[in-house]
Amino acid sequence: MSQSATEICNLLYRYAEAIDGGRLEDAAALFRHARIEAGAGEPLDADGLLALWRRILVIYPCGTPRTRHLISNPILDIDEEAGTAEARSCYTVLQATDALPLQIIASGRYLDRFARVDGNWQFVARDYRHLDFRGDMSQHLQAGSLRKPAAAA
Repeated sequence: MSQSATEICNLLYRYAEAIDGGRLEDAAALFRHARIEAGAGEPLDADGLLALWRRILVIYPCGTPRTRHLISNPILDIDEEAGTAEARSCYTVLQATDALPLQIIASGRYLDRFARVDGNWQFVARDYRHLDFRGDMSQHLQAGSLRKPAAAA
């Protein structure tokens, strides 16, 4: 795998690690150069994405959402000369809480674009609108957000 491919995949994995660790600010910072399609009107910037997460995600006393985001099957198209890339990847979200045994609560696809910014690969776009399978997200999303598409989680 090329250095660029490794760096881009690491961005995908760092996102999952930050979300699962309840470090929403760290996760949002990964999108500081990005526009995010979350399915609710205009694209969001990193601050808008962070506000959305704070509004819809259930964070438990341990400081986490009690989830594990598994990112798999990344397909990368990298243009080294232009310093741009696109990625399609799958995600599977597992969750276990006191009220919910370990189970898959969501699965879908991320469509991402990247660019080199100051020599480092950065997200420049993410499309969260590709939720393929939805399980019991009652312990993951705030009650009022369950009626809306489960984007950006």
